[in-house]
Amino acid sequence: MVKIEKPRVNEDYEYRPFQDILLEEDPELSNCNVRDAEFESDMLDRARLSNMIIRNSRFTETDFQGIDLLDVRFENCDFSNANLSKASIHRVEFVNCKLLGADLTESSIGNVSFEECNISMAMFGESKLEKVQFTECKMNSADFFSLKHKQLVFDRCQLTAVNFQDTKMKGLDISTSSFEELTVTIDFLSGCKVSGEQAIYFAKLLGLQVTDL
Repeated sequence: MVKIEKPRVNEDYEYRPFQDILLEEDPELSNCNVRDAEFESDMLDRARLSNMIIRNSRFTETDFQGIDLLDVRFENCDFSNANLSKASIHRVEFVNCKLLGADLTESSIGNVSFEECNISMAMFGESKLEKVQFTECKMNSADFFSLKHKQLVFDRCQLTAVNFQDTKMKGLDISTSSFEELTVTIDFLSGCKVSGEQAIYFAKLLGLQVTDL
């Protein structure tokens, strides 16, 4: 497991409508909490959210490109098909959230945990992930193309059809997760932590004939 710094948030902060962010000269909200927001199919360029808890909110298909998230906890939020590319996401928790098809490409993500989230078809290509843990997440067909990573763990996740092409697997732990197939670059498999059953799958990718099963 990865030791992750938790977000610095406060349950006692006042609740504010998320739409208050539109009242600011620069799109920013901090030191408050949000619940039941509906901010869908909208656009916020280079928004900044910090020191917040956001619950039961919908941000589907919203363009958050370049967003800066620091010390935020999201609970039961929906980011399906949202654009979070080129984002800076640090000391953030996603708990029981949907990120179906979300775009997190070219992002910097550190000290972040995803717990019981649906991240299927999300895109993390060409991002940098450090001290990131996915726990009991559905991640089928997610894209981790050409990823840079350090201390990245997938704990009991569903990884069928995940793409790790051009991503070095050294230091990556997928041993407790399940998949039917993965896309990987064979030359980059070295150093990946896998289970015995997974090792057989990768041996077959290498063209080995496994006997005595």
